[in-house]
Amino acid sequence: MYIAQEAPGAPAEHGEYNVLGVPLAEVIVGLIAFGVLLFVLTKFVFPRMESMFQQRVEAIEGGLVKAEKAQAEAAALLSQYKAQLAEARTEAARIRDEARADAEGIRTDVLAKAREESDRIIAAGREQLAGERASIVRELRAEMGTLAVSLAGKIVGESLEDEARRRGTVERALAELETAGAR
Repeated sequence: MYIAQEAPGAPAEHGEYNVLGVPLAEVIVGLIAFGVLLFVLTKFVFPRMESMFQQRVEAIEGGLVKAEKAQAEAAALLSQYKAQLAEARTEAARIRDEARADAEGIRTDVLAKAREESDRIIAAGREQLAGERASIVRELRAEMGTLAVSLAGKIVGESLEDEARRRGTVERALAELETAGAR
């Protein structure tokens, strides 16, 4: 089957002239379909798309705002943490310095007490030595006196012990010897 086509721009059978070469009925149907489609799009589709676009924009902007707030809070917390850390370090240094000072004070006190105890022990030892020396000197004097009287009695030939005691001769002689030795 062969359908004859008219040449574009050729006059139509009914005496009309079509400039576009497209049947006018198709153009009208196309324009009506386009109008209906445009009406449906503008009335139903575009508003929904616009509302979805707006929701997405708000969600993104809200997310950005939330992210900025979270970042600001994180920066504030970081600065607060750094301040607390610096304060803790300062406090630790102060406590360490106080502990060193306390330790030095304790060390000084212990050394002072040890010196006092040492001096006390040395003084007590010296007193004890002085007492023992005096006791030994007395014993030696008494023994020397007894030996001197006994020796003198043997030389003279009689007992001088009673008379020497009465007169304190031995004590005087020893005192004279001490003063002569001290010069």
